[in-house]
Amino acid sequence: MRYGYWMPVFGGWLRNVPDEGMEASWDYTRSLAQASEQWGYSLSLIAELNLNDIKGVEQPALDAWSTAAALAAVTDELELMVAVRPNFHHPALLAKAAANIDRIAGGRLALNVVSSWWADEAKQYGLQFDQHDDRYARTSEWLKVVDGLWTEDRFSFDGDFYKLQDAICSPKPAGRPVVYAGGESDLAKAMIAAQCDAYVMHGDPAEAIAPKIADMAARREAIGKPAMTYGMAAYAIVRDTEAEARRELERITTVAELPAGYANFDQWLSGTQLEREMKLQEYSVSNRGLRPNLVGTPEQLRERIEEYEAVGLDLLLLQMSPQAEEMERFAVQVMGTVPAEVHQGHAKSVF
Repeated sequence: MRYGYWMPVFGGWLRNVPDEGMEASWDYTRSLAQASEQWGYSLSLIAELNLNDIKGVEQPALDAWSTAAALAAVTDELELMVAVRPNFHHPALLAKAAANIDRIAGGRLALNVVSSWWADEAKQYGLQFDQHDDRYARTSEWLKVVDGLWTEDRFSFDGDFYKLQDAICSPKPAGRPVVYAGGESDLAKAMIAAQCDAYVMHGDPAEAIAPKIADMAARREAIGKPAMTYGMAAYAIVRDTEAEARRELERITTVAELPAGYANFDQWLSGTQLEREMKLQEYSVSNRGLRPNLVGTPEQLRERIEEYEAVGLDLLLLQMSPQAEEMERFAVQVMGTVPAEVHQGHAKSVF
């Protein structure tokens, strides 16, 4: 299993806990990224929203792409999976910028292509917001343009959304960045199977993840494509005893009143084709992160992770709070990959 984490560009992950001690700042982001390499994490997902979906729209949210460019220069091994929404970025300009960041990173850039769901955000920024099927049609064209510019000396394209004539992208990326994407509609899965390298999912129990992986694997095989990578979002709580872990779970999921960002969450639900109804309690942690039940002792978490490995999951995209302290604890107690000097506090001093 590879272990990745969501960069806390929104200042945390708990919608009903105002201050998690992990501010949305460059200083915190840089320190966390550098420490995470020492702790054994191999990837960080840098989400892209111009408005803060976790703490409320009035709160700070770091820009994904300028953050990624800066992180590329101050890290050595971390794969930087940067979210990108096609309606917010012209593909030719994004292909150029991404190629440059990949060069800075020495080939460590990856894309997480997200077909936008937040209509109000697009309206605020004066951008086109497509309905569900059109969003995936746009994404398909967008990917063709980006890939064409990365692989051809000159690239022309005549589509419904984008038109290019003899466009040049030079220098090219150091290596073709891996393209991750997620979606639960049939249209989304067909597009991802045909044009992406990796499929990322919201959190679910292993028995629910297994048929999703099997379905995508069958789609890939049917069109003669190589095997994909499979990742899943999850929120992790590891403690010495199960009772301690459950107390922390109760603390973060107790919702006394609707938090500031609930309207955004409700809008997201109305614009997606989720396979199951989400509960208000789950709103406290994003991306269905509690469904995998990575809550308990180190032994319990390792057993559950083995269940996911058994059904074909390759990558966990973890959220924790407070991020630095909990990521170090998880690395020591669950991953078991932390050098002794880091465990003794060497890396923690950066916070």
